[in-house]
Amino acid sequence: MVMTTNMITITEKTSEKTTEEVVERTTPTTTEKTVKRTSEKITPTTTEKITETVTERTTALPLAETAAMTTAAASTATAEPRASGAPAGDLPAGALPGSVLSVRGLRKDFTLHTIDGRVVEALHGVDLDVSPGEHVALAGTSGAGKSTLLRCVYRTYLSGSGSIWFRTAGGERVDIATLPDSDIADLRGKEIGYVSQFLRPQPRRSVLDIVTASGIARGMHRADAKEAAAQALRQVDIAERLWDMHATVLSGGQKQRVNIAAGTISPPRLLLLDEPVSALDPANRAAVLETIARLEETGTAVLSVFHDLDAIERLATRVVVLGSGRVLASGSPETILHDVNLPLEVAR
Repeated sequence: MVMTTNMITITEKTSEKTTEEVVERTTPTTTEKTVKRTSEKITPTTTEKITETVTERTTALPLAETAAMTTAAASTATAEPRASGAPAGDLPAGALPGSVLSVRGLRKDFTLHTIDGRVVEALHGVDLDVSPGEHVALAGTSGAGKSTLLRCVYRTYLSGSGSIWFRTAGGERVDIATLPDSDIADLRGKEIGYVSQFLRPQPRRSVLDIVTASGIARGMHRADAKEAAAQALRQVDIAERLWDMHATVLSGGQKQRVNIAAGTISPPRLLLLDEPVSALDPANRAAVLETIARLEETGTAVLSVFHDLDAIERLATRVVVLGSGRVLASGSPETILHDVNLPLEVAR
């Protein structure tokens, strides 16, 4: 049985009118509350209208499961609380020993508030490991969940359930899915890098400053970081006359190469690559692929998305195929990329 409650509240001030509509949908196991708040600010010459929609969903456990959890909690009430990090020896179930990244049971969905509130499931219990020096390429058709998985690992997206275990330089295992935002920001600066298709630089910052800042964030002294930034920019063929220019004026391909330089300077423990060569011409593409290939020598773990058969064959040590948010296959590039039964979407 589903119960729906609809409540509308209107508040008016001299020049502002706020309408709040609350809808609650209740089933035996879940309660979903949607608040749609519309504000109108009125002046003699203008009317500004702002609409905000927020959905909260609560799931009630079956009574038997709730009772079992209550009993278990009572029996361990005197135990020490477990920290968000786990010791190096505390290996997640099924994870590879020594892995930098271990994803277990990862799920993610999206609520489309502008299209009748429907829920789109993107990831359905994904398991994945990446070891030091390993390059794991994600393959599959558009909408398979490849970029969503990268963004969950980087915590741009909050996952619905599951764990994302990351082994830090100190040997501690932390669950990215549950870490506080301040700890995530620290990991992003020092140990986890992310290179997307697009560079969104801060205004009025030069190309050299952007790449140097990445090195400083990873623990380099400023002078060393500036020298390493210059070397990284040369490797991706960014002309020296562009180094003191604001990155916002660069072309799409130039921005993408600056992004790669910033991502690979003082290489992090884990680097996430989302279509890093999509806007490059053949010559610059070759230079970037060579830069990425050298990461294996540094022990950097790489998790990437490419729609380019040649790039995957050249760089990947293992290919994981996603389909409808699930892992369909995992193996060597030679085996996976030429399997006609797998749903791949790569340029050949």
